[in-house]
Amino acid sequence: MFIMKIGFLGMGVMGFPMVKNIVNKCGLAVMGYDVVQTKKKLFAEVGGIPVNDPIEIYKQCDVILQILPTHPSIINSIEHAIQYGKPGNIIIDCSSTAPDIIIDLYKKAKNAGMYLLDAPVSGGNPMAISGTLAIMCGGDKEAFDKVKHILQCMGNPIYTGSSGSGDVTKLVNNTIGGAMLSAMAEGYAFAAKAGLDLKTTFDATHCGFIGGPMYDNKVPKIIKRDYEPGARIAVHRKDILNAKRYAHKLGIDLPMTNVTLQIMDWMNDNGYIDYDQAALVKYFEEKMNVKVGE
Repeated sequence: MFIMKIGFLGMGVMGFPMVKNIVNKCGLAVMGYDVVQTKKKLFAEVGGIPVNDPIEIYKQCDVILQILPTHPSIINSIEHAIQYGKPGNIIIDCSSTAPDIIIDLYKKAKNAGMYLLDAPVSGGNPMAISGTLAIMCGGDKEAFDKVKHILQCMGNPIYTGSSGSGDVTKLVNNTIGGAMLSAMAEGYAFAAKAGLDLKTTFDATHCGFIGGPMYDNKVPKIIKRDYEPGARIAVHRKDILNAKRYAHKLGIDLPMTNVTLQIMDWMNDNGYIDYDQAALVKYFEEKMNVKVGE
């Protein structure tokens, strides 16, 4: 039986719990790289094999997963994986990447005899830790079937279709999520201005129709004024910008998404861009002249 050699690049807020679950659940040796030295030390402590140069992963691994924050870092990593890898390798990009970029890289990988899957994730740090992420996977079905058991260590992988479809699905997910986050922030600023007890408001509403994983995770953070990032506004804003660009190519407008971007732009201009999405409430605190939470 062929034993896959697995490599993982990017062990941040999302990446570290994701790769930790692969190490713990797959029963295979996993090589890992991050630019932050302390992340590599933590990776070794959970049973991973840290490397000092990502080229070691590109050369030695059959399956290479990555979750990186910016398009330049994403492109650079995939191009190096193609340059140094071997035919048959499967590259899995779990980052939030613009569909046109991933499709172009997919073609380059295909020409080199490799597979590239776009497999962005949703669920934030809590679901990365629990291994229950939503994973939206586009690319060749043959490659998806080969690595599905690895993806299942991190969550629930769904095959969405051809290359780029996973990233488009993630854009849809994040346009909806952005509107929901903005509405939650506005609603709790409204509640605070009206003099309601916010904990009681949460208790009265979260078991109703609006309740769910996002509501149950983010509203308590709003109430506690806990803006430690489980999912950074900066990353979500990048997805919103990608969604608007893609919508423009389709010849459509996204009115709700425009409002979300306006709020996130304000967060960027006021120094809150690297806060958790719960911090969107700060925009409404400013507009309503109210303090929300403890």
